[in-house]
This record gives sequence, structure tokens and C-alpha cells, in this order.
Amino acid sequence: MNSKTTKIIYWTGVVLTSLWFGASGFFELTTNKIVWEITQQLGYPAHFIYILGVVKLAGVLTLLIPNKLLRLKEWVFTGIYFDIIFAFFSKLAVLNFAAATDAIIAFVMVSVTYFMFRKLYPATYVVA
Repeated sequence: MNSKTTKIIYWTGVVLTSLWFGASGFFELTTNKIVWEITQQLGYPAHFIYILGVVKLAGVLTLLIPNKLLRLKEWVFTGIYFDIIFAFFSKLAVLNFAAATDAIIAFVMVSVTYFMFRKLYPATYVVA
């Protein structure tokens, strides 16, 4: 796969991830009734929902900055994975499998995006 294709897939994934998690963060911060009811039904307290909203929006901003903050982007991807995994298992435990399918879709989308991120910005490790 050439660099241009990799960049297209990566930026498409970043935009879709940013839309998904940006909307989620916005709805959490603006106390959207549907989002809050589901999140509280899953057992999460109100203060946690606000924190999720702030962190998601900060992560989205970080992802959208091109060619900068690469180490921080690693942490953003990690946080997104944690969010997806917790959402999946919470929905599976409290609701049902059908309610958790969005987490599966998000996991695949973010995984492809992260894989393209690693192709564009290979991790380099300094051994001291």
C-alpha cells in the first residue's frame, strides 16, 4: 500500500473517529437526555460522564492536529480503546449484545485508523 493510500485511509479514519467521539463528548457535556440515560443505566455516575465528555473532545482536537503531538496521539488512541472496551462490556452486561454492536464497529474503525497511524509514523525507540 503506498503512502498516499495510507494517508487517505488514516485521515478518513481520523475524521470518522473525531465525528463519532466528538459528538459523543458534546452530548455528554450538554447532558443530552438519550446519552445520559443510557450511560447512567450502565451504572456510570454523572461526574464521570462530564469527565468523559471533556477527555473525548480534548482527544479529538489532538487527533486533528496534523503531524504533531505523536506521543500524545498514542495516548488518545489508548483512551479511545479503553472507552470502546468499557462501553462494549457494560452494554453486554446490562443491556444486550445488539446494544454493544456500535462498540464493535468503533473498535474496527479505530483499529484500522491506528494501524495506518503506525504505518505513517513508525514507532522509534531509543535504547539508553
